[in-house]
Amino acid sequence: MHPCLRGSAQRFAVGGLAVGRADEHLRIALRRGRDLRLRSPPGGILTTQLDAATEGLDSTGSRATRVLGVLAIFGLAALALFGLVLSPPDASQGEVVRILYVHVPSATFAYIGCFLTTIGSAMFLWRGSSWWELVAYASAEIATVFTAIVLVTGMIWGRPTWGVYWVWDARLTSTSMLLLLLLGYLAVRRLPADHDVRTKRAAIIGLLLVPNVIIVRQSVQWWRTLHQKPTLLANGVGAKIEGLMLFSLFVGFIAIGLVFAWLLIHRFRLAWLEDQLDDAGLDAAIAERRAEGDVS
Repeated sequence: MHPCLRGSAQRFAVGGLAVGRADEHLRIALRRGRDLRLRSPPGGILTTQLDAATEGLDSTGSRATRVLGVLAIFGLAALALFGLVLSPPDASQGEVVRILYVHVPSATFAYIGCFLTTIGSAMFLWRGSSWWELVAYASAEIATVFTAIVLVTGMIWGRPTWGVYWVWDARLTSTSMLLLLLLGYLAVRRLPADHDVRTKRAAIIGLLLVPNVIIVRQSVQWWRTLHQKPTLLANGVGAKIEGLMLFSLFVGFIAIGLVFAWLLIHRFRLAWLEDQLDDAGLDAAIAERRAEGDVS
């Protein structure tokens, strides 16, 4: 018998027979053991049953995601063509304006990822749905990547525009806080603690993302800031850029959106597979415990 299960088995065995309600307690103990990355010995009963229970759960790809991946590659190629070659330099910013074709769409989809995380967290806390919890978890990881891209591209853009890579500007500071909040969510979600406890605590952090996004979005309106005002709309009407530059920006939105969707689908499926593997391991361990009780 696996060492991490022996204590639970002794507590819930009377005269060599398992108590009927031991399954639930054993499941909790096994889940805690799983969070500590404890596994059964190779070739044991648990390993054999786990392999059988998870047969076929070895891929996150499908025909649809492969098509989506190809479209994302073509989108990025089109973005490189229009953003670096065909689009003209800006009259005031010059060549550095090309960074905005990645920076602005990345910021938009980082916000979308944060919204999905908050919605998934709220639904998980309300309904207890593991599906929504996985949506929140996957979205938070992708939003973290895109928020980091926003900060890096913003720093590259700021050096020739402002003369420095970083200033404690309202937009930059609030975006940094958003990144720290996302990292905090992921850190709590991956703590070596009870699964239910850490997912609920991470979900509470996830609820704070949308308010932070609103602060980031409105920071250029609420405070005096070096960051430019909204690029596409001025006072709600009229685009500040036009022609091929505007088209290149839209190509950026399409390309980055395809990449975001591809990453999100695969990360959600990977999280779902991990969850299925964990559940299969718990069921197999309980079956092993029952078999030991019958033998004894």
